[in-house]
Amino acid sequence: VCICAAGHSKTLRSQLEAELSTFVQGNPCLMPLSSLPWVLLAFTFSGSGVAQKVTQDQSDVSSQVGQSVTLNCRYETSWTAYYIFWYKQLPSGQMTYVIRQSSLVTNATKDRYSINFKKADKSISLTISALQLEDSAKYFCALSVSQC
Repeated sequence: VCICAAGHSKTLRSQLEAELSTFVQGNPCLMPLSSLPWVLLAFTFSGSGVAQKVTQDQSDVSSQVGQSVTLNCRYETSWTAYYIFWYKQLPSGQMTYVIRQSSLVTNATKDRYSINFKKADKSISLTISALQLEDSAKYFCALSVSQC
């Protein structure tokens, strides 16, 4: 999900896809299973018969400085204990950790970020309050069996 005022060209889209691929390959702890709304990465966790899947089907979001925005993510997993991470990719391409949610605790909060976690529905929402210009970025949710 992208929070910004302008759309992205196909060239930038390709660049973002390549950077995400490099990020995923360089971070074995993570298991992000979907990313950009136009990219669906499906992996099967080694040794399990069930794929872990994350879906972000929300289109790009535009908002004003000072307002709030909510981003949605749905997932499928056979794991009983897991973490869901939110990351943002800055316009420079740098991936930055935002917040994580454990499947074993209630809704996480951190600074201007708050989580609405619905384990039974296998859905999670990230709300960013008091938006700032530096919040303009691509946002990714990722599923991991560990907290690293």
